[in-house]
Amino acid sequence: MKAEQFAKLKTLLQRVQQNSVFYQNKFKEAGFDIDTIQDPSDIAYIPFTTKEELREAYPLNIQAVPDEEIIRIHSSSGTTGKPIIIPYTAKDVDDWAEIMRRCLIVAGVTAKDRVQVTPGYGLWTAGIGFQAGVERVGAMTIPMGPGNTEKQLQMMMDLESTAIIATSSYALLLAEEIHKHGLKEHIHLRKAILGSERWGEKMRTRISEELGVELYDIYGLTEIYGPGISISCSAGNGLHYWDDYLLFEIINPQTGQIVPDGEFGELVITTLTKEGAPLIRYRTRDITRFLTGECPCGMTHPRHDVILGRTDDMVKVKGVNIYPGQVDDVLKHVEGISSEYQIVLEREDGKDTLLLRFEQQPGFDGNNLEARVKRYFKTKVGLSINVQALSIGELPRSEKKTKRVIDNR
Repeated sequence: MKAEQFAKLKTLLQRVQQNSVFYQNKFKEAGFDIDTIQDPSDIAYIPFTTKEELREAYPLNIQAVPDEEIIRIHSSSGTTGKPIIIPYTAKDVDDWAEIMRRCLIVAGVTAKDRVQVTPGYGLWTAGIGFQAGVERVGAMTIPMGPGNTEKQLQMMMDLESTAIIATSSYALLLAEEIHKHGLKEHIHLRKAILGSERWGEKMRTRISEELGVELYDIYGLTEIYGPGISISCSAGNGLHYWDDYLLFEIINPQTGQIVPDGEFGELVITTLTKEGAPLIRYRTRDITRFLTGECPCGMTHPRHDVILGRTDDMVKVKGVNIYPGQVDDVLKHVEGISSEYQIVLEREDGKDTLLLRFEQQPGFDGNNLEARVKRYFKTKVGLSINVQALSIGELPRSEKKTKRVIDNR
């Protein structure tokens, strides 16, 4: 923790102690006194904030300023329970636009670009967050929102979009449609900024080659600001995050203890400057690690690795913990396999079974690929599985996020 981060943390603790009923109650229940924090190592005494607590605070019990200071709300989808509603002050919105501007500049977006924004608008943070950043850069925003692929492609050609913002799943769908209809010579894209879900090397390669673009991986979550928390750079070696706005820790998800630099764990974020709904030691459930040393791109902002998965994405099969990122790692080492895969879990005769379905590239023998994947998965993950090779396009595509794991147990 840098000295300026620690100073902001101390100010934040004083602010929530005075203004946030949520944190007043939380600290009281935990027996935590903010005066305990005398040096950076004392952060371990501060209790974590969890997603469950934010759901229990529905609708606006997380709010830490008077109503007249709130100018906007955003919300999580609420697909796994009550939605989490996050209120924003004018300063929060301004800060968010600034970190989005930084991300777009890292991706090489300039005022000369025409940026097609395909994520959703409304309560979801993505669409309006990206638009604010694009406008602050001075580029032309094309606020398409999600879906209607035919119109997306028509506008992309007619307006000569040079950059696209999307989920990786939707970028792949667009790339496949462009290839299918022979439109590549009419497409002017040079950049793609993709987020909202993790994606492996094979998907990255397909999108890059089929769209003819440089790819940038952007990270974020509604509870913090939205997208823009961090972004990959031209070196493609991890994601830089904005440590003047955010304090990152990485912990062992079982023990809650901070792990050594370079070791994978759960990302924990403190919002150092947020006003409407500040969060302290928020457990994101995302698995990553810090990357140390200087980045070849020359940026001095610290880096974290790509998101390996989520603690709640993990599935246990025959006593073995499996993350989708491990499946990506297996498949990227087998030539002849495309980017798309699906895991199907069943319970048969009292035992777990895992079927890994993947798409094969044309010209490769499916039986050979199945045998190689089965053998490699056993070696790398330590589990015997069933496999099924499919032709490209047989697995479902999505305009939002692709569902990789089907658990029928």
